Amino acid sequence: MVSEIWTEKYRPSKFSELVGQDEIVKRVSSLANSMNVPHLLFAGPSGTGKSTLALIIVKELYKNDWRENYLELNASDERGINVVREKVKNFARTKSLGNVPFKIIFLDEADALTPEAQQALRRTMENYSASCRFILSCNYSSKVIDPIQSRCVVFRFKLLEKKDVEKVLRKIEEREKLTIPPESVEVLYEGSEGDCRKCINILQSTASISPVISPDLIQTILASTKPKDVKVVLDYALSGDFQNSREKLFDIMLRDSISGQDVIKAIQKEIWALQIEPEIKVKLTEKTGETEFRIVEGSDPFIQLQSLLASFVLAGLGK
Repeated sequence: MVSEIWTEKYRPSKFSELVGQDEIVKRVSSLANSMNVPHLLFAGPSGTGKSTLALIIVKELYKNDWRENYLELNASDERGINVVREKVKNFARTKSLGNVPFKIIFLDEADALTPEAQQALRRTMENYSASCRFILSCNYSSKVIDPIQSRCVVFRFKLLEKKDVEKVLRKIEEREKLTIPPESVEVLYEGSEGDCRKCINILQSTASISPVISPDLIQTILASTKPKDVKVVLDYALSGDFQNSREKLFDIMLRDSISGQDVIKAIQKEIWALQIEPEIKVKLTEKTGETEFRIVEGSDPFIQLQSLLASFVLAGLGK
């Protein structure tokens, strides 16, 4: 038997089931209930419910006929002018089925469209506004041209808080007969960085190994640096022991196949738990950011991380 993908199995199907975006859900559900839906722009990080809310709107409006009245496109897969000129136009020019006088087009990752494609989309939105409504989704609204933003009601989604993600996890725990201790909830939330979809994927991967979801097992799935390992590295450095700090860091990276950027993220989080002066924390945070930038730009991560550890050694010596 093929196991279901939990992100789909536990995907909210009603407004009341969507967590973490209460104010947005309240306003959008009111629009859907009145059948007075304007063009919408959903902006915010991945895994916060943007595409799910769009699907809930469509199902609420069209009930069993939703598939005939709904077109979903992903701009990052099909970016370019042809998406707007062909698929969108062909769908938008036909009438809707049922009592709702318009159809809905959901364009995910709209900020990935080229400027030319966005201009074409703007014209299409104007030409077919009587027969079609657009729901656009993006990570960064600043990458969507102003003429499109001005034609939409903009909703800004926030990263989910831990309590909201925990509600979802506890629901899955009960139905899948898992055991998720509180400390594991913390690791799952930290590992997913508020992305509920990512969190559920990590949970399913972990549960495929054991129904008892332990922090160590989650860390294995994440292939991320354990906080206690990072603390050892930084403690060595702050005590002036550069050699052991360097060896421990390289051991972690090679043993667990951890990338330089993942190590940087772990160090960034650990800095603020260190027993050092706030001014030193600020300086080390700044240095960590500079190191991440150099790694992203293509510098050798091992050389850059050694340089970062040297900064910790100097900070520990009061220099």
